[in-house]
Amino acid sequence: MTASRNSARFGIGENAPRAAKVAALSLGIALFASGCGGGGTTGSEAEGGDTETTAAAGTSALACPESEGGTGEEQGEKGDPAAVPASKTTSPEPLKIGSILPTTGTLAFLGPPEIAGVNLAVEEVNAAGGVLGQDISITHRDSGDTTTDIATQSVTDLLSQNVSAIVGAASSGVSKTVINQITGAGVVQFSPANTAAEFTTWDDQGLYFRTAPSDVLQGRTLGNYIMTCGAQTVGMITLNDAYGTGLQGTIQETVESAGGQVVANEMFNTGDSQFSSQVDAIAAAKPDAIVLISFDEAKSIVPLLVAKGIDASTLFMVDGNTSDYSADLDAGTLEGAQGTIPGPFTGTGFQESLATIDPNLTSYAYAGESYDAVNLISLASEAAGSVEGTEIAKQLESVSKDGTKCFDFAGCVTLLREGEDIDYDGVSGPVTFDENGDPTEAAIGIYKYDAENKPQPSRSEVGKL
Repeated sequence: MTASRNSARFGIGENAPRAAKVAALSLGIALFASGCGGGGTTGSEAEGGDTETTAAAGTSALACPESEGGTGEEQGEKGDPAAVPASKTTSPEPLKIGSILPTTGTLAFLGPPEIAGVNLAVEEVNAAGGVLGQDISITHRDSGDTTTDIATQSVTDLLSQNVSAIVGAASSGVSKTVINQITGAGVVQFSPANTAAEFTTWDDQGLYFRTAPSDVLQGRTLGNYIMTCGAQTVGMITLNDAYGTGLQGTIQETVESAGGQVVANEMFNTGDSQFSSQVDAIAAAKPDAIVLISFDEAKSIVPLLVAKGIDASTLFMVDGNTSDYSADLDAGTLEGAQGTIPGPFTGTGFQESLATIDPNLTSYAYAGESYDAVNLISLASEAAGSVEGTEIAKQLESVSKDGTKCFDFAGCVTLLREGEDIDYDGVSGPVTFDENGDPTEAAIGIYKYDAENKPQPSRSEVGKL
């Protein structure tokens, strides 16, 4: 899913340039440029089915590229919070930021790293003297998922507190329910994890931004990678919402463009708890590879697939479900499965900084994107000399590109106050917004599951949109 005090960051490793070039050749990344709980359960325990399994895909015939691992690379020089000059403009009101990040629902596992990333950035901004002479504030609210109206209630509450920007939601489907409410109020909506392609052209009055790349990039990366592994046929189980169908469409297009065939695509809806029919259909199609596009539903779907005799090494997951299942599935259930998460790999320094905020973190997905969202909002407010959402939005593209590179709030705000144009390069990557509020380039991390059902960094692909 992700600038620390120790100057470490997410990255693609010290040998990134060589690795990226090799990967680009092996995966056919030219397409980027051209188109730009508890103990484990068996399938029968999960849904009450019989215990008989079918050898749908007994032994994987796939041969994926060898893992290159990944440990974060060093970030550029950071600023000294104690040396930041005073702001030349003082705001009578502090910059107020809200968040709608998931603490309940099918994406609740993404809440802790995202909230920690936000809180770390707020702490560092205020350690450097805040924005326009005032400490900034953060108010967190739950986003829930699309089965509830929690997000609408949370946004209503935040708007009543006169926030200038709202970080979230994580789910594209949830953001669709509140984007007009937020931007219609003249407030910036800044998602660290929305990937649905349709936000690129949304009528958002120039107030919607995201640090996560469109799923066009993730879908191309995953589709190309599956074909590189030697698959000719692909089966898909897809969440029927904006996130799921958009990502599914891009993966299918990529697979078919490379000469492969999608032999089955089984849909399910948010809130569904029974998945036997979808799994049965996929098993019957006997694809070389299976793509699972879901959120928390993977905890129920994966055991059913394994119970059908499907080799975990033929399973490919996405950012919505590439998570730590060591407490949810029997050991070894996911060993060899792979998944993608936008963003460079986690650096140990950034993890250590996040641990000072939340020592219980087990996932870092979208923590960097959340951290960068707060820094960018704060820098844009400083550049605008205003805490008004509409004025902040006007500066977000500018502070992300075409200036002196800087890597954290203290370093960047020092340059701003010395009269320089800045180019913020964050923990999640170079960012570099286009006119639609989309990052124009990003890394997609590919992770491989170990015997404890934990995703480990395998390789990283960098692409442009």
